[in-house]
Amino acid sequence: MKTFMAKAQEVDRKWYVIDVEGKVLGRAASEVAKILRGKNKPIYTPHTDTGDFVIVVNADKIVLTGNKLDQKMYRRHTGWIGHLKEIKYRQFLEKQPEKVFELAVKRMLPKNSLGRAMFKKLKVYAGPEHNHQAQKPEVLELNI
Repeated sequence: MKTFMAKAQEVDRKWYVIDVEGKVLGRAASEVAKILRGKNKPIYTPHTDTGDFVIVVNADKIVLTGNKLDQKMYRRHTGWIGHLKEIKYRQFLEKQPEKVFELAVKRMLPKNSLGRAMFKKLKVYAGPEHNHQAQKPEVLELNI
């Protein structure tokens, strides 16, 4: 018996809407990363993008546990010597709530061209509204 290998052209992709209001950032991001990768499907193949599209709403109402809002730092480097930029997550969440969730998911995906293709299927919105009604997305409830 041969092992089943999914082909990218044969994958049936669905659209899901996930409301992350009141959910913990890391737990919600790991569930979304699983769906983007396709690990929730029986046809999961590691070297093929078998994942679905995910629309995340209410990203501005995501929760961080403990004192992470004031202690955890978002760091990036400009490339110049001594130009490490730091911002606390409370300020980062106020300024760019979509980017907070996107970075959490992006860092959980593979670091290669396949991971970049998976990341393109993620759509994050700060509020409850999104503009993907034409795709007829299904509401998916996270059990976390």
